Amino acid sequence: MIDASVVICAYTMDRWDDLNAAVDSARRQTRPAREIIVVVDNNDVLLERAKREIDGAVVALNTNVRGLCGGRMTGAELASAPVIAFLDDDAIADECWLEELLAGYENDRVLGVGGRIEPLWRVPRPWWFPLEFDWVVGCTYQGMRIHNGQIDRMIGANMSVRADILHGSGGFPFPHLGRDGGRADDTEFCIRAARLYGGVWMYRPRASVKHVVTAERATWKYFLRRCRMEGDSKAVLTDLAGSKDGLRSERRYVLILAQSIFRYIRTGKVGWVMAICVGLAITTITYGRARLAHAIQARRGMIYGSPSD
Repeated sequence: MIDASVVICAYTMDRWDDLNAAVDSARRQTRPAREIIVVVDNNDVLLERAKREIDGAVVALNTNVRGLCGGRMTGAELASAPVIAFLDDDAIADECWLEELLAGYENDRVLGVGGRIEPLWRVPRPWWFPLEFDWVVGCTYQGMRIHNGQIDRMIGANMSVRADILHGSGGFPFPHLGRDGGRADDTEFCIRAARLYGGVWMYRPRASVKHVVTAERATWKYFLRRCRMEGDSKAVLTDLAGSKDGLRSERRYVLILAQSIFRYIRTGKVGWVMAICVGLAITTITYGRARLAHAIQARRGMIYGSPSD
């Protein structure tokens, strides 16, 4: 029977209690993990405390490039199960999480399986924060494309992948997309692996986790910063994967946002309308500027040649 290794990446003492909650939730699964691996990135104090106090888990230092992509790959290198499940250090998995994820691997065409991510607000949800922008806080969002149980990409807080697919496709090798550089690192990996292996990504909503949303993330400042990051990272993704694949889901998403705006105007949800318009504008403008900068840089390279020429 297929089983999974669970990898949890951590980097800050500020999430110590959340990290312990994440590990505890991974321990309480109806389908136990073969192993739980906690990877600590660039924090010796956290590493030593985790080694002393977290029982029932392998605690290791990130030995790859600094950041979330490197931490994930360190965990993947230590994992021994045929499936690797990734859980954020501030996420709490439902007790049937692994069982539901693993059920998706009965079909050999399935490369990986993701599940639902629900926001766990530490403060009341802001009155202006629309469901369509729950991706800002790393959660499943209204308008996410799901077709016949399949998705174009998984969200990092709750995803799993066959170990041989992860390693065979090169894993998560693009640290320049950043620990907080939007969703493009997960998207780029999913696009690349699907191109190489021709399989599909499945979505099982009952494989759910709750993702902590702190007071700092429930602000306009954070909302706008994440939108700018998304625009920048999508520009990089377009360079890596091409605009057809890199922006396929985004084109449909923009149409859904337009429909939502008209619906919320009719129902009087002015705050949601404002946030959707501002978020879409900031993301699009940032993406456009980044693409223009990349095009200018590429043109200069064609005219003047590389520094080594």
